[in-house]
Amino acid sequence: MKNCKKKLAAIIVLLPLLVIGQTDTTKVPKKKSTVIFPVIARSIETGFSFGAAASTTFHLAKNDTGTRTSNIQAIALYSVKKQFVAALEGSQYTKNERYIFNEIISFSSFPDKFWGLGKYSLASNEESYKFQQYYVNLQVLKNIGHHFFVGGLLEVQNLMDIDYNKGGIFDLDNVSGRHPYFIAGVGGSLSYDNRSNAFSPQKGLFAQMYFNHFDKYFGSNYIYSNLVVDVRKYIPFKQKVLALHAYYSGNFGDEIPLRSLASLGGSNRMRGYYEGRFRDKQLITLQTELRFPVYKRLSAVAFGAVGDVGNNLSDFSPLALKYSYGTGLRFAVNKSERLNIRVDYGFGAKGNSGLYFQLGEAF
Repeated sequence: MKNCKKKLAAIIVLLPLLVIGQTDTTKVPKKKSTVIFPVIARSIETGFSFGAAASTTFHLAKNDTGTRTSNIQAIALYSVKKQFVAALEGSQYTKNERYIFNEIISFSSFPDKFWGLGKYSLASNEESYKFQQYYVNLQVLKNIGHHFFVGGLLEVQNLMDIDYNKGGIFDLDNVSGRHPYFIAGVGGSLSYDNRSNAFSPQKGLFAQMYFNHFDKYFGSNYIYSNLVVDVRKYIPFKQKVLALHAYYSGNFGDEIPLRSLASLGGSNRMRGYYEGRFRDKQLITLQTELRFPVYKRLSAVAFGAVGDVGNNLSDFSPLALKYSYGTGLRFAVNKSERLNIRVDYGFGAKGNSGLYFQLGEAF
């Protein structure tokens, strides 16, 4: 779900409906386990939203105690304002983690908001627009030993329809991608991953760098490159976990289409800001989260973050970074696999705030 610029009165109800499969906590690989639950949400931004979510966990190889659990998650939401989002996301691990397959596939038909480009875009510039988009991100990683992986990736985005205020900020700023477009890119990645769990790690390190190039040779309407550096560290102590996250996304080229610009805010980074409240070619965020148990399947978190967008690295200043903070609750729908429903409320500067729900942790 999107976050709101203002404080919102919201009620979110996530009800576990059905759990199928083995749920023991032994080290023997679990059988296939599926969790399905309905979703009811209400916010100032969307009104009431209704939908369903599901998660399946499994092992591709039997009797493989050294391999993390594979997973596939799906969600579909429809609001009274005729907003619709459907997404499929997952990670699959072959025996002994020789290969890892990651996928994100989504369709969005969604009203959104735009304030212009850059770190100084004004709240008074807010304009609404609508878009329909298909998005696909596929990755294949090869284990080269000692928790290191190399791989390739494919990213496709098809913005089929966009409706915006003609003569408004989109046209005044000559924003690339304000008309329907198609982009496709391929790239490579290098990562290190020794996390203890795919959903909610208690210890370990994840560090990934990937480079993706979009070009007319792949059918793309825009030519540019994207570099992402993503580092996550999990430190256990006294039944708590301190999670740290550093993230950089940089786009390089003359024209970067609207939906590919680096975007500050959302449910995973800088919670408390509307996703896309600030957009530019580059983004840097640093966040931390303290996770601690409360009672049985219930746990809680406290989090904080700093970050900003810029046209290039020289635009970033440590003294001018934006900030966010907040707290949240977790409910374990699959305790053995540490799969949580999360509900977070984040606060940003100048009245920005938002309520989020998600299946799985922010990072």
